[in-house]
Amino acid sequence: MTKKKQAIPPNTKFFQQEAFQNETKTVIRWLGNSGVLLNSGTTNILIDPVLEGFDIPLLIDMPIPPEDIPHLDAILITHSDNDHYSLPTLKKLIPVTSSFHGPEYVARLMREQLQIDADGHKIYDTFKINNLTISLTKADHLWQNATTKFEHTFKIEDYCGYWIDTPDGTLWIPGDSRLLQEQLEMTPPDAILFDFSDNEWHIGFANAVKLANTYPQADLILSHWGTVDAPDMNVFNADPADLFDKVINPDRIQLLAAGEPIILTKKNELA
Repeated sequence: MTKKKQAIPPNTKFFQQEAFQNETKTVIRWLGNSGVLLNSGTTNILIDPVLEGFDIPLLIDMPIPPEDIPHLDAILITHSDNDHYSLPTLKKLIPVTSSFHGPEYVARLMREQLQIDADGHKIYDTFKINNLTISLTKADHLWQNATTKFEHTFKIEDYCGYWIDTPDGTLWIPGDSRLLQEQLEMTPPDAILFDFSDNEWHIGFANAVKLANTYPQADLILSHWGTVDAPDMNVFNADPADLFDKVINPDRIQLLAAGEPIILTKKNELA
């Protein structure tokens, strides 16, 4: 049987400790799937890092192994799916990470499974990491309750996105989520970690286009695509080629290699 072809990003841009040095600007690196490294001034944070140990083969190389990361001010986790919450990755990063954050349920998992102090937050809570102000945004991704695999009954507050205000602009990470009306009513962000997978528990392609065109100036850092070798799983098979004739200002679509840096800049007077 012929294997279905998957869209893949450019070749991985490997990086080392230079990516964690003091910056006079805010630099974002997509790490594959939904992972992000954000370096702003002297502050380094990871969001949803999955740098090793995933249970499905990958299409790309990870841009840095966890043991090469020198220091993190924080790791933020959006929810407990293992393509976002990677125990193998987190275990290796515990010694170099100052704080761990997530929704209250995810923080409880981290405390139980990793024996670490983890800060749990309610949706819409705001906290600071050095020069960053971070707020939790709501996400709707309750797919687990449609299966019998889990003992925990999931609630909407078990998932989140992150709104990250930096000195150089705002990055919004909606997290895995169906489209919510409030997501169309935000202050315009300067960049969005943009999931456009056509899956019923994610935003869906048509709604992803709607979200993109609601914020026509925001950079769209493509995510949840081109990483996992699973040609029959639509959640991992978004194709950037489908976006360019549907998104307003398509030149803002950031089709990055894993590890490739992008500089965050202010696009909106209100951001």
